[in-house]
Amino acid sequence: MFKSVLVANRGEIACRVFRTAKRMGIRTVAVYSEADADALHVREADEAVLIGPAAARESYLVADKVLAAARATGSEAIHPGYGFLSENAEFAEAVMAAGIVWIGAPPASIRAMGLKDAAKKLMVEAGVPVTPGYMGEDQSPERLKSEADAIGYPVLIKAVAGGGGKGMRRVDASEAFLDGLASCQREAASSFGDDRVLIEKYILSPRHIEVQVFGDSHGEVVHLYERDCSLQRRHQKVIEEAPAPGMDAATREAVTSAAVKAAKAVNYVGAGTIEFIADASDGLKADRIWFMEMNTRLQVEHPVTESITGVDLVEWQFRAAAGEPVPLKQADIPMNGWAMEARLYAEDPANGFLPSIGKLDHFVLPDDIRIDTGVEQGGEVSQFYDPMIAKLIVHETSREAAAARLADACGEVEVWPVMTNAGFLVRCLEHSRFIAGDVDTGFIASEEEALLKAPGPSERASTVAAMRLGAPDFDDDGWSPWAIYRNAGFRLNGARRREIRLSLNGSPFSAVYPENADEIPDWTDLVDEGRWVFFEGGDVYAFERPNYSVSGAGAGGLSSDGSLRAPMPGKIVAVPAKPGDTVTKGQPIIVLEAMKMEHALTAPFEGVVGEIGFAVGDQVTADAVLARVEAA
Repeated sequence: MFKSVLVANRGEIACRVFRTAKRMGIRTVAVYSEADADALHVREADEAVLIGPAAARESYLVADKVLAAARATGSEAIHPGYGFLSENAEFAEAVMAAGIVWIGAPPASIRAMGLKDAAKKLMVEAGVPVTPGYMGEDQSPERLKSEADAIGYPVLIKAVAGGGGKGMRRVDASEAFLDGLASCQREAASSFGDDRVLIEKYILSPRHIEVQVFGDSHGEVVHLYERDCSLQRRHQKVIEEAPAPGMDAATREAVTSAAVKAAKAVNYVGAGTIEFIADASDGLKADRIWFMEMNTRLQVEHPVTESITGVDLVEWQFRAAAGEPVPLKQADIPMNGWAMEARLYAEDPANGFLPSIGKLDHFVLPDDIRIDTGVEQGGEVSQFYDPMIAKLIVHETSREAAAARLADACGEVEVWPVMTNAGFLVRCLEHSRFIAGDVDTGFIASEEEALLKAPGPSERASTVAAMRLGAPDFDDDGWSPWAIYRNAGFRLNGARRREIRLSLNGSPFSAVYPENADEIPDWTDLVDEGRWVFFEGGDVYAFERPNYSVSGAGAGGLSSDGSLRAPMPGKIVAVPAKPGDTVTKGQPIIVLEAMKMEHALTAPFEGVVGEIGFAVGDQVTADAVLARVEAA
């Protein structure tokens, strides 16, 4: 076994790998960009090396810099984590050529499964069922559109080199195909350096089922059962669980056997995941599950598999890379209980799920479950990297118990001033359809209105806010300029009730100030530049006095005067409109790329584009006015 390992990654996965390495007595080495100089993974490593500027293409994606860091620190092995260089066959070959142990899939396996079109052809040859679609070499827009028209809408456009939910677009009608194609190709080129795509028939009631496989250099391949990752938003997984609800023994045997067959077809070594798409319109059935792709790396959601099997997959990766056989035979791998994982994203569900960046002045997570994170209080969420800041993982005896415990855990999350999706996660987990196991990849879109609607602060929270903000301004007669006075009931001589005028998360709000209040109740809260901040059920309620300045921009960077503002720093990647164009409400005007995702800023109403202040390739700052639309 090697004695030192460099993790060519950042954040929570670097910290996760370090945890196992330290338990096994292996020295740990971190690499970091200038933006990550104070990051948690840097401090947790035994040694750390700066490899470049903040942008990943100048640091974490530069193979030569990572290799130089490994040589300089005497690292005997490199673990790539997920993302970045984890599925880069050339990097894997360079690591091995340098005499360093590569803790990942063989380069030949990465190549075989790395391009989705080639992988599907290989699976057809291996007898693994695949979804119908187009995987041809002709990438002209005309040919691609013709093939999509022939397949029948809806279709899914997918980057052949894609992964992580990026480079994917659903298209519902022929007239929308070319716009969807252009957007998909831009994101694919930016994320993977390859804009080639394939087209698949979009399954209308799809479930995302995946199987964890593991192989060794002695030809053995086992599976560690399945996971269900159907709860997604924009192809990004939100909640994962193991096993899959509704999976009977016969279907499990069919899908896990297909996964092992797929892994053996490429002589797979290490941890990998075979992803399937299932037509769940009539439950899970073996003949309605098709191969989708293989991820030749450790998955973000690997903790749920570890929970139900008791296996440390990172330790298995270390042992396989060192030439050891798979530690357990297939018959000896247990499956106990039910595990669920929720991804905590730095994003604002109430504002179109826009990523939220900045310093984590307050960061509190539950302490009685497994937490995988790469940030801590006082740290910072950067614009340069993925917005996932933590994973919350639970393991219980039943699915119902796991869902309830994870909902409670998400409800205990307290993060400020960076916004998170914690409250949204609670509502997903408590939704009756989710509890019943009636979910597919369209669940969030179909239930979005209910899932986005925060319940509002409790009466007790509102009362405390009124006392915090209203109490100091009452005069000797009980009057305050912040209060509205109402008579109780319908009696003119009824008791006077004082309602304190406040602002709640930027909107007007009235709270009742209690009569004869002697002291403010105990409450976990924050004071931040005039705001009183409360946490309830994963949601954040920021109260302030109504004269406190509030941004005029609304959801999606829209201001009431028709100006479109950048919701965060980023780069302009498309300008589909031009000054003088007549546009309809919701029509894209300008497209911003930030935190590895595209964000389209759209017309707030029917009108005419007045001005566009930036061009493709321009870097913009947060709140910059990108364009204006004048009402018709």
